Amino acid sequence: MNTVDRLSVLKTYKLYVGGKFPRSESGRVYEVTDSKGTWLANAPLASRKDARDAVVAARKAFGGWSGATAYNRGQILYRVAEMLEGRREQFVAEVAAAEGHSKAKATAQVDAAIDRWVWYAGWSDKVAQIAGGANPVAGPYFNLSSPEPTGVVAVLAPQESSFLGLVSVIAPAVVTGNTVVVVAAEDAPLPALSLAEVLATSDLPGGVVNLLSGRTAELGAPLAAHQDVNAIDLAGAGADLAKELEVAAADNLKRVLRPAPVNWSSDPGTTRLMTFLETKTVWHPKGV
Repeated sequence: MNTVDRLSVLKTYKLYVGGKFPRSESGRVYEVTDSKGTWLANAPLASRKDARDAVVAARKAFGGWSGATAYNRGQILYRVAEMLEGRREQFVAEVAAAEGHSKAKATAQVDAAIDRWVWYAGWSDKVAQIAGGANPVAGPYFNLSSPEPTGVVAVLAPQESSFLGLVSVIAPAVVTGNTVVVVAAEDAPLPALSLAEVLATSDLPGGVVNLLSGRTAELGAPLAAHQDVNAIDLAGAGADLAKELEVAAADNLKRVLRPAPVNWSSDPGTTRLMTFLETKTVWHPKGV
């Protein structure tokens, strides 16, 4: 039997908004290349309208996600880690191409990302113990403080760490009950767009995580100024862009996490876990 050459089936990458996979409403795409300039794929070039649609989806999902039990959110995040483990080789190949790593180094990055997702999943029902508690007051009252999610969080993903850094900014925001709109690394968006496929086939409700690819500055501006975005993580913004977005975010008093040098492979600690939480304090009479 003669061997017949066949054409490769090229993958069409799409945005991930509200649990669905739309193309950019503008119809635009841009070329994604590897570290040597070799073409990898065309990624959707999201528009300001796509960013606004993603905020609508995130707000719609917020009530159900924030109202879920901490245990349930942890179980769902753990399911995402299970799905990532099953597609580990795919992500190794994509990270190696995106960041110019050897297979061994890319494998270490992907393994660390999966482990980190599990680590954050484990925090779901423990955050209240370190971010809340009973307060001593002078009077016949119980005074209790408990953490609550901030709301819709815009996230500019790290530019230099297309997968481990991405996981490190998404997981801590959603495990505490927030919903997110994420702008993937501009030059290396493919691991993020593949992560969307994992999220869609796990138990994560649509709209909890919304992923956009495109120009960080173009998408960051409408998200920073959006009146229905409650907070913004500027991890992937350069110094000049971060300052511009901080000014825009001040208009509706958004909570802002400024960019800072981060070794994404190091212990993440609880900083990002606690950043997008509010504290609710309740006074209740003891009924003496």
